Amino acid sequence: MPPFGGPLPAASRPWGAFSPIEFRRRSGADERRPESFGMTRLLEFLVAVVMVIVLAVVVSLALPSHGHAERSIEVSHDIRHIYDILNNFRRFPEYAVLRAYDPKMRYTLEGPAYGNGAKIAWTSSDRRVGNGELTIASSQFDPLAGSGQVTWSLDNGWNGANKTFTLDFKRAENQRLVKITWSYDVDYGWNLLSRLAGLSWDSVHGEPDSLIQYSLNNLQNVLAAIPNVDYSKVAIKIVPTTAQPILFVSTKAKRSLEEVDAATATAVDQINDAMKKLGVGANGPRTTFTTDYGDENYAFDVAVPINTTTVYVNNNGFDLTKLAPPAAAAGAQAGEDEQAPPAEAKPGSIDDKGNLVVDANVRAGMAFGGKALIAEWDGTPAGIPLTRLALKAYAMTHGYRFDEVTHRFYDQDITPPGVTAYDEQKFLVYLPLLDAPDQTPEQASGTL
Repeated sequence: MPPFGGPLPAASRPWGAFSPIEFRRRSGADERRPESFGMTRLLEFLVAVVMVIVLAVVVSLALPSHGHAERSIEVSHDIRHIYDILNNFRRFPEYAVLRAYDPKMRYTLEGPAYGNGAKIAWTSSDRRVGNGELTIASSQFDPLAGSGQVTWSLDNGWNGANKTFTLDFKRAENQRLVKITWSYDVDYGWNLLSRLAGLSWDSVHGEPDSLIQYSLNNLQNVLAAIPNVDYSKVAIKIVPTTAQPILFVSTKAKRSLEEVDAATATAVDQINDAMKKLGVGANGPRTTFTTDYGDENYAFDVAVPINTTTVYVNNNGFDLTKLAPPAAAAGAQAGEDEQAPPAEAKPGSIDDKGNLVVDANVRAGMAFGGKALIAEWDGTPAGIPLTRLALKAYAMTHGYRFDEVTHRFYDQDITPPGVTAYDEQKFLVYLPLLDAPDQTPEQASGTL
């Protein structure tokens, strides 16, 4: 019992009798300062960040230092075509998916046109495309084994180093299909961020796996448009040609050797008669321009080069190098009544194709001059169409631009005098080119 007037023991005092300090102590109120509380939270956050970083580092170290992706398709096409189209970049813009991302992107071809060292560079403001370049690093093809490989080195904004596309192709056992495998490889080394980024290539601009798949599909479509003929045994070259003045007759015949030969002979007789009237002479072999090689009929022009660019019709001189081009001739007719029948072609007039009318059958003009693919055919004229297809396929796999409507295929009869056997004739077959290098790969390597 405390002395009278002294303080009661704490356990005996009523609740309200505690002092403020004692109350805080008894009630368990937190005496820590606000600054101390915030510091604790900050430390907890920093510890969590460190743990995440450590975990990321551990995971990154466990990830492979090399990335690989591949896709495959099977195509029914000549394996040499596949090797040639992949061993140059002139057709790359057509099958690479990059232009689908950015139609305004720009391509630039550099280095040799074909084989090791050939390069294509591109620029784009679209982050999925960016800027970059491909270079053919190596290529090999074994026609006997029916397999080959082309490797492109890649330099762009994707993560990693030593980036390469490898394209393997192999003929199937049934000899009908060719399997094309397009793979992408990249080294990350000790770049841990690149290793993590490699977990999800879809998040990286360009998407290597998607790029490969879509480009393979496009490549299949490009190959499908190429005549599936074997040109490996045809000696094909690029040659310069000179524009020549010609007299020619447009004709057509059933697709039989006899009827084509008969139509050709008639046209040659008409040209010979016209040369006598014009007082000009032949200056080269008989030439045939293919207009339409249809399933049943063959439309073509029979031409003979002449020794002058100036001819006189009805006492008027015409410079064949200065005749109105087809576009100008067509434009002159645009304002005329479309319902009116075509005007009769009178000697001395210019027809709707820009050629000089010599008589009812014969026209005069200038033949194509410029680069052309050329191949020789020995035998009957029946082999000329297949030679034309070989030239067309070769141009398409090598990316040589041509227009067979405006600048048609033509062939020249170079059969030596005195040769009478029908199957011993000789022809030079030409495909005019609008954009091509100066030589084919075979010419550049010295094999032709």
